[in-house]
Amino acid sequence: MADTEGAFLPMWPQDASDEYIRARMELAAAGRRLRDEIENVAAARRALPPGALVEDYRFTEGDPERPARLSQLFGDHDTLVIYHLMFHPEADAACPMCSMWVDGFHGVGHHLAQHTGFAVVAKAPLAKLRDWAAKRGWDGLRLLSSHGTTFNADLHAEYPNGDQRPMISVFTRDPGTAAIRHFHSLPANFTDGSQRAIDLLSPVWNVLDLLPGGRGEWYADNSYAGRSRS
Repeated sequence: MADTEGAFLPMWPQDASDEYIRARMELAAAGRRLRDEIENVAAARRALPPGALVEDYRFTEGDPERPARLSQLFGDHDTLVIYHLMFHPEADAACPMCSMWVDGFHGVGHHLAQHTGFAVVAKAPLAKLRDWAAKRGWDGLRLLSSHGTTFNADLHAEYPNGDQRPMISVFTRDPGTAAIRHFHSLPANFTDGSQRAIDLLSPVWNVLDLLPGGRGEWYADNSYAGRSRS
């Protein structure tokens, strides 16, 4: 509530009512408690015991098509973040909501690259994935196809019937042995089936939650009126 010099700056214009000010201060206190709980969860995540060892999966990327191992995606880092893009091999387009998330990752990819390896992996064949990426303008992300591999199934990024599952996963690499371990996966749904488990990773939801009407029942679309990209 104070800047670096300790001065309090109101979060409302001069003519705000006393009722509004009281309610806004209560909201500020609730926001602080939420921030503290988010930090508690992050600390518990960092304290997880070592995860399972995973194999050095072989993906495909690029044009012309070339192989790429999971170990190569780390770059100069010992951590790797992978977003599992919902894109079924037989589908013609990726999930609209997943695509919205990747839009956001694309915008901050150069910042993430200072800290960790980052890639988007989809089960769709590489040609379909590259075509979709071109339509979305994803020219600043590493995009790989896991088509023909067990990567999605092994990470539970797909259901037994083949339907894809929206999820983000983090891996670590031991600098001494180069062994790769699974650190943490966060699906879009909580364990009880309720949604919004990864909403903090998208600026869209956070901005919509600031609006008087909130997010409502809105769902992302792969095309909007007046926007040329698919």
